Amino acid sequence: MKKHWLKVSFFCLLTFVLSCKSTEKKGKTVFPNVILIYADDLGYGDLSSYGGKIATPHIDRLADHGILHCNAYAAASTCTPSRYTLLTGEYAWREKGRGVINGNEKALIPSGRQTVASVFKKAGYTTAVIGKWHLGLGDENGIDWNTQISNIPEDIGFDESFIMPATSDRVPCVYVSNGKVLNLDPTDTLAVSYQKKIGNLPTGKENPELLKLKYSHGHDMTIVNGISRIGYQSGGMSAVWKDENIADDFVRESKKFIIKNKQKPFFLYLATNNIHVPRMPHPRFQGKTSQGLRGDAILELDDMVGSISKTLDSLQIAENTIIIFSSDNGAVLDDGYADQAIEKSGEHNPFGALRGAKYSVYEAGTRIPMIVSWKGNIKKQTSQALVSQTDFIASVGAMLNVRIDSNQAFDAKNQWDSWIGKDKKGRSEIVQEAIQNTLSIVEGDYKYIEPSKSKMKVAWQTGIETGFSDKPQLYNLKQDPAEKVNLAEQQPQLVIDLAKKLDSIKNQHKGK
Repeated sequence: MKKHWLKVSFFCLLTFVLSCKSTEKKGKTVFPNVILIYADDLGYGDLSSYGGKIATPHIDRLADHGILHCNAYAAASTCTPSRYTLLTGEYAWREKGRGVINGNEKALIPSGRQTVASVFKKAGYTTAVIGKWHLGLGDENGIDWNTQISNIPEDIGFDESFIMPATSDRVPCVYVSNGKVLNLDPTDTLAVSYQKKIGNLPTGKENPELLKLKYSHGHDMTIVNGISRIGYQSGGMSAVWKDENIADDFVRESKKFIIKNKQKPFFLYLATNNIHVPRMPHPRFQGKTSQGLRGDAILELDDMVGSISKTLDSLQIAENTIIIFSSDNGAVLDDGYADQAIEKSGEHNPFGALRGAKYSVYEAGTRIPMIVSWKGNIKKQTSQALVSQTDFIASVGAMLNVRIDSNQAFDAKNQWDSWIGKDKKGRSEIVQEAIQNTLSIVEGDYKYIEPSKSKMKVAWQTGIETGFSDKPQLYNLKQDPAEKVNLAEQQPQLVIDLAKKLDSIKNQHKGK
């Protein structure tokens, strides 16, 4: 009875919010599915709908039936903290150890914690995560890849999982489904280390002649499929993925999930590998753009979206499915492999008119493309509302009429009206996280960046300016979106006010 009541409430709320007709089949109300397609390292200027020079017609088509957000933000300028905040509604920086993690680290989200997935489950949805995880597995005792793994996505609200444990440039290069490594030969024990070399597999540092894609910096350890990675892997070769097939693997599993659940509401979190390094798209995409492998990977990403959309159309459930498309952080060109992303970028500017990039405290690190699409229900429009991925769990909770535990989703606010274009203003402020836990706050037209003690001016060997300074920075984003003119000295009172506001947010929820 409770589940039925939640579904009815969900339908009524959506009818009111979107002013659209319900869909009925043989007298049974069909509730909207939700698919979150979460791209990796896709910049604000990478899509043709955002001014990019690489054609992305399938992603652009989402905007023909929805909201193209011009002022949307990830929670952080790197992957792990953005993903943590997206799923939990809590800023990752509130606790140490939630920065970018390796492939053998413990689960960051404890078993039983409220997440976006568990909220959907409470409303009667079937849930799945397919793609990049990068939020840790197991516990403080480590991960035994050869047995049933603990603290998996199924422990925090997902019914099914088919995941890459960390990133494609980190070992282990295997898929994990429902807590088990797929296709693992029990006689070829899989082990992982980030401290010292293990096993006999060649490394990029020792055997560069074996590489089909050379590293530019930091990726000189175990070679898998002709590509050297971060970390050392021993064994498990029967379970190793093929880089060129990763996108197809994720699409195949996503389509299987959608088809299996076509007659009941589902939530699919599809976290793509594209366009993270190493960029090695399927041969059918290689050489199709003038931007090299990075451009080809964007083309492949667009094809992934097209495949999902065509599946929904073929099953006649497109008008019952909300698709949210976004990215975990901003763009990066050279992130460790010599794939000529810089040399071949040409007129394509993945950062748009923004300053910075992935890792950076500047806008191009966290301002990202975001499209909320619902075919037949949302009219094509653009929005300047200030929106943040931090609010996904609270917005979904309001949409589903499911109570959110405020002792867990500390930082999330219900912004569903902003996400679907009804509210034109959005959040009053957002907090952004760069590497080394440097924070900034956007309120109204202004952005304040707190002083940093870090001496890192460039993010490792990427060539990206971190934006760190020992002095406060203040920018008028409306007049100066490229953050060229620091107004801190001209408007000292505003600096004081925003610094106090940021400190107040930082001090909230301590001890909980």
